[in-house]
Amino acid sequence: MANTSRVRPRPHLLRVRRIRQLSPQMRRITLVGEGLAGFPADCEGAHIKLMLARPHQADPLLPVPGPEGLVWPAAEDKPITRTYTVARFDSLTGEMDVDFVLHGDDGPASRWASAAQAGDSIGLAGPSGPARYRPGAAWYLLLGDPSSLAAVAAVLRALPEDAVGHALIEVPAASEIQPLTRPPGISLQWLSRDGAAAASSTLLLTALRQLDWLDGMPSVTLAGESKQVVALHAHLLTKGVPRTAMYAVPYWKERCAEEAYQEERYQIMDEMDEAADAVRV
Repeated sequence: MANTSRVRPRPHLLRVRRIRQLSPQMRRITLVGEGLAGFPADCEGAHIKLMLARPHQADPLLPVPGPEGLVWPAAEDKPITRTYTVARFDSLTGEMDVDFVLHGDDGPASRWASAAQAGDSIGLAGPSGPARYRPGAAWYLLLGDPSSLAAVAAVLRALPEDAVGHALIEVPAASEIQPLTRPPGISLQWLSRDGAAAASSTLLLTALRQLDWLDGMPSVTLAGESKQVVALHAHLLTKGVPRTAMYAVPYWKERCAEEAYQEERYQIMDEMDEAADAVRV
């Protein structure tokens, strides 16, 4: 039996226009389709939902509007959904770039991206909003990993030319370092964990502790592996950064699929909010 949901807006079917390998483990896929008409121009860095076909399907079977929201296909036909970030959007050409971290066959999105060819289909719903930062802050602090690289890059492009601050990005290997456009006053530090597990890495936390802390209140953009985000968030609270100055989201958890992690992620974010409130009191 089909089920219903109030998910908005209606998903659309897109097609692969071209593919570009950004690094050994990062692939950029350009998508096009009528569903991108009217997409907000400022959606770079925003979350989107990508919907993948089941193994027995040529195209994903997308939900359709119903009287109480979207009506989804039965479980065996329901598309596999994953959360991603808009890396680039060109409203003039109607093109959207999405960057995929390749994990071989470990996940459905990585598996799809690894084998994708021009003309292949994928469903898309969203976006949820632009990349988060606080305009007019004294300075800017960005902390991330490959999962949040598109969001970090979008914020760096959006910052005013006279912005100052720091960007710290951890990658699994030095070969994953990519050129990023940024204001000259934003220092950029890449940290390679040389193949070590992300959840046990303390590279970002160590670098944050050693950072030259600037005067005034920063705007913090923080996203990445769950354990790291929690640890970094806790340290930022000790520096007096309030919740209102932080966009802090644990995008993923090592060795955990998105379906299994979704509920836990919301719980973790609630706990971070509670910790921030306790410090404020």
